Amino acid sequence: MAARPTWQGHLKLSLVTCPVALYTATASNAHVSFHLINPETHNRIRMVPTDPDTGPIERSDLVKGYEVAKDEYVLFDDADFDKVKLETTRTICIDSFVDEDEIDRLYWDDPFYVVPEKGVGAEAFAVIRDAMKSAGKIAIGTLVLRGRERQLALEVRGKGLVAYSLRAHDEVRPAEDYFDDIPSVKADKDMVEIASRIIAQKETDFDPTDFKDRYDEALREMVKAKQKGGKSVVEAPEPDDTNVIDLMEALRNSLKGSATDAKPKKKAAAKKKPTTRKTAA
Repeated sequence: MAARPTWQGHLKLSLVTCPVALYTATASNAHVSFHLINPETHNRIRMVPTDPDTGPIERSDLVKGYEVAKDEYVLFDDADFDKVKLETTRTICIDSFVDEDEIDRLYWDDPFYVVPEKGVGAEAFAVIRDAMKSAGKIAIGTLVLRGRERQLALEVRGKGLVAYSLRAHDEVRPAEDYFDDIPSVKADKDMVEIASRIIAQKETDFDPTDFKDRYDEALREMVKAKQKGGKSVVEAPEPDDTNVIDLMEALRNSLKGSATDAKPKKKAAAKKKPTTRKTAA
């Protein structure tokens, strides 16, 4: 069954526009999820909206309210939201182009596939896509999505585009608020050299298929065990903190272990333009 688009509208570059759809590029429905159950009755709990004065109320009868003072709200229904009509409500407006490494990685957020609608719009989409590819830049645009206007970074990927929503500046907390209290410590030169050798031994190519969610797998095993009436407990000891006295010894032992366990490095493939997104450090 084909995925349903998250958003449908137009992509606009100056006077060139084409109809497009956004599809969420990631999925989380494969993970183990739980429902709330009453252990006495084994009934699944239903979250019922309740008015403290009148009791339960249907969710479809509710409206949204913005609190302007304590217990005082300005009410909004769907018709009110429809009255806020910006160009970016139905159009991804490309405003500018930047180098990819100019965008701090802290600002990158959710990815979406941008796909042209079938028909005459496909040619206009190809013109925008190929022009972006030729320029080698990231397009910066804006779009109203999920109840707020968001800035987007769009890049060419294959025959389509990928749009990443960007976090607003005031959503990113300053690193200094957390890093300034880190004590200034001069690392021992020999220890740094050993740690660098450990890093070199563990160097490999990034392959996202290598990662398996072991916590999710452990939960699935526990589900199976409980289905059979047994009990399953997964335990892992927490590592002890490394103190200053045995830090050098820990590094030396790590270096030996890394040499034994190191995976063979993958052979470098023929050079070609990467398809994965690089971001600034």
